[in-house]
Amino acid sequence: MTEPDRLETLETKCAYLEASVQELSDVVYRQQQAIDRLLVGQQELVRRLGEVAPAAASPAAVDERPPHY
Repeated sequence: MTEPDRLETLETKCAYLEASVQELSDVVYRQQQAIDRLLVGQQELVRRLGEVAPAAASPAAVDERPPHY
């Protein structure tokens, strides 16, 4: 293989690697966006559960007789 052929082969491989790196970078960026959205949703659920849980665990609700008694 001659020197110009080797150089062309290396340039071609480099171009493919650059494209692969950009594609992987795009995937990581989209995954991070999805993770961020999931974290916001999870935090909202925790907040809402915190609002509901104290009312459900109140002593009056635990000791109260069911209506059919």
